[in-house]
Amino acid sequence: MATPFKRSALTLLATSLAASALFSTGAQAEGKISIAQQFGIGYLILDVVRDQNLIEKHGKAQGLDIKVDWNSISGATAMNEALLTGSLDVVSAGVPPMLTVWDRTKGKQNVKAIAALGSMPNYLLTNNPNIKTLKDFTDKDRIAVPAAGVGFQSRTLQIETAKEFGDAQYKKFDDISVSLPHPDATAALIAGGSEINSHFSSPPFQYQALQNPNVHKVLSSYDVLGGQATFNVLYTTEKFHDENPKTYKAFYDALAEAEKIIKADKPAAAQAYIRVEQSKLPLALVEQIVKDPEIDFTVVPQRTFIYAEKLQELGVLKNKADSWKDYFFEEAHGGAGS
Repeated sequence: MATPFKRSALTLLATSLAASALFSTGAQAEGKISIAQQFGIGYLILDVVRDQNLIEKHGKAQGLDIKVDWNSISGATAMNEALLTGSLDVVSAGVPPMLTVWDRTKGKQNVKAIAALGSMPNYLLTNNPNIKTLKDFTDKDRIAVPAAGVGFQSRTLQIETAKEFGDAQYKKFDDISVSLPHPDATAALIAGGSEINSHFSSPPFQYQALQNPNVHKVLSSYDVLGGQATFNVLYTTEKFHDENPKTYKAFYDALAEAEKIIKADKPAAAQAYIRVEQSKLPLALVEQIVKDPEIDFTVVPQRTFIYAEKLQELGVLKNKADSWKDYFFEEAHGGAGS
């Protein structure tokens, strides 16, 4: 049975580092899979997979008894380290961190994405009434993000900063960005009085923060990307993909079934989120988020290629992708992705 999520950021970091030392043995044998996710409703597809034991179900359909190890880690940097040291088989993060590790492992571990986990906006929020646009931020402000400089929120901010201030200035706000897990950043933003006065957030935390009258939205990731776009993805190494075909297929089929389950009964999906995440959020708020027309829980990637193009133009990525299919494994190629 899966163990409950650990909530302490320090405990999570210590756990991930210890795992790196103890389990750096590469991809596991067929019939085992270790998966890590971060915090938030952006991981609802995984929550449903876990709640309904869908990997085990699809494994049995292939005559395979799959052992699933669920882990929780905050931040893309820790995710990528755990994947590359062999501590984990499958990790999850925003599109930019996945592209970074795809770029750096090309011709070596050949990391690629497995599937999208859904399209949803991420909001840049602040409790500073003087900040209306990016141009209003000063050196005195501090923006909390899960992985400063490299995570989804930071890379999205860098793309918009390049648009506003020129490509040479794309890292302009890195110096005032602070790495902090979403739950902690949300608490700081709502409480006020700390150096953290802004937060590039994600669902459900951004909606929770916006219930406070002192918090307002400065920017949406959808503004940057020109519409509905994938927030986070799952990814793994070529070794795990190639050496565990039945386990991989069971996992992918489980993700696809979870998407259908969510779309068929969103209130039930909201309940699954609260159960698996042990969330204290009101069920009504979670249901509202799951039903939000801006959000689409789908395994099909949307607008990911914008990141691949822009980050390569900025010099963040060395390798140029010809299409989104270059950095997704072939199982995902059947959908109308982008």
